[in-house]
Amino acid sequence: MVSWVFMLPLFKTHYSVGKSLLTLKPAKDPTTEKIGTTSLLDICVENNLSTVTLVEDSLIGFLEAKKQFDAINVNLVFGLRLSLCTDMSHAPAKGDPLTDHKIIVFAKNGEGCLLLNKLYSFAQTKGFGRIDSEGLKSFYNESLLLIAIPFYDSFLFNNAFVYDSCCLLDHSFFSPLLFLENNLLPFDLTQREMVTSYSSKYSLETLETKSVYYENRSDFEAYQTYKCICSRTPGRSKTLDMPNLDHCGSPEFCFESYLENES
Repeated sequence: MVSWVFMLPLFKTHYSVGKSLLTLKPAKDPTTEKIGTTSLLDICVENNLSTVTLVEDSLIGFLEAKKQFDAINVNLVFGLRLSLCTDMSHAPAKGDPLTDHKIIVFAKNGEGCLLLNKLYSFAQTKGFGRIDSEGLKSFYNESLLLIAIPFYDSFLFNNAFVYDSCCLLDHSFFSPLLFLENNLLPFDLTQREMVTSYSSKYSLETLETKSVYYENRSDFEAYQTYKCICSRTPGRSKTLDMPNLDHCGSPEFCFESYLENES
């Protein structure tokens, strides 16, 4: 079952390609340090975490995550981050950057994991990895799934800071949980005010969270380097001098920062 804490750390792993330095290598695997990454299992063991919440961009690593966390007696809560589009039937293969926005769908239990897999397969085969409100509604089951709105990349964030034209979220058939964060980015305070205002207007719950992509602030440069490598495209090279990584200007997306906020 889903069990929340006061501030919820939201971890990503290497299965969300280009998004995290954390891996699912077995605890104390000697190869982890050599490649500059950190085992999330080590973090769990060293900090006595009884539950870990993953927010991944695919379901590819789910079975491995379940196996590894079961082995160290850590409860796994899994969330799938995917794009919500206006209309799946007209969704272009590369998506529409002006209207697509992110949601996170959490499985509440074992049956929820099975339903999440069906939803993911539907989005991959019918919408190039995206889903629209009608598709989401056809799968939604309140006892099996929980839908959350991320602090960044949501329809609220994109409309305000990227000047997109995302449609307002249709939550007539569910009550989303709105995530709050503070990573010392210049727009965090304004975004928090918008989220809390929206939650008050529609009587929705909010939750303090911390996105965690690496262990310590000292890993930030390695994280930027990794993102540069993974996001290279022909004719648009990225370097450390000019990484062109939007909104990647804070080292606070780390477990070290989470621990300080929790203490």
